[in-house]
Amino acid sequence: MKRVPADQTRFARIRLVLEQAAVAPGWRGLLFECLMFGFKQGWACLFGALILALLLGTHFFYPASAPLHRYDFLTLCALAIQIGMIAFRLETWREVAVIGIFHVVGTVMELFKTAAGSWVYPEASLLHIGAVPLFSGFMYAAVGSYIARVWRIFDFRFSGYPPRWTSFVLAIAIYINFFAHHWLPDVRLALFAITALLFGRCQIWFRPLHRHRAMPLLLGWFLVALFIWFAENIATFANAWNYPDQAAGWRMVSPMKMAAWYLLMIISFVLVSLVSPIRRPPLSYRDPTSYDASATLR
Repeated sequence: MKRVPADQTRFARIRLVLEQAAVAPGWRGLLFECLMFGFKQGWACLFGALILALLLGTHFFYPASAPLHRYDFLTLCALAIQIGMIAFRLETWREVAVIGIFHVVGTVMELFKTAAGSWVYPEASLLHIGAVPLFSGFMYAAVGSYIARVWRIFDFRFSGYPPRWTSFVLAIAIYINFFAHHWLPDVRLALFAITALLFGRCQIWFRPLHRHRAMPLLLGWFLVALFIWFAENIATFANAWNYPDQAAGWRMVSPMKMAAWYLLMIISFVLVSLVSPIRRPPLSYRDPTSYDASATLR
């Protein structure tokens, strides 16, 4: 039996058994494949789901008289979750290293954006840098964890992927614009155009069950950005942070924020690509026996 270096868990083995199950063609097979897609997506976003559950749970139930600030409690819990992800081999050490970069990249941006008044953290904390509580870095890490895990679990392959150096240059330009647009013209429309030019033909191939399916990578990024926006609404409702228009009371985050999350998704994707291979689709992707089904556990 092949050694499994990551996701060596009971749930991962259950997933492998389900993936190898014989499914009759027709609507039953399609339904089972859709259920597997949802199961694997949920398993991939475990880190983020736990963080959201903590935000909501502490918002409703954390005692105001507790000797430990809520934000500090969230930081310690997020750290425990990260340790657990490593201890239970849900993430590889290379993935953890990239997630560490997410912490740094996210925290630097948080320091700048809070100083510029883009958003605020309304509660007190001891574990913070400037006006930024340390748990905020783990929210960026949750995005990185999801991308790294979903890449492996769905055995991502790519067709029409541009030269990798172009994606690195694009990600750097996007990150610089997050800061520079406060003094210089906002070039995000140009960045969207360049993104479409580079990745317009790129297809992402993912394996929910026995065979790879394909969708435009640009669409995949949009769907993830949409769900991050949903999560952001939950987080701001839980008073994790507030935008200026939420100072007088919670209101839905503007859908325009999805544009920022879309650009951040590109940065996140490029960072994860440092440790996750950009592989082509199987030569015979219509044949479910043309590749090793256990590959998604690696």
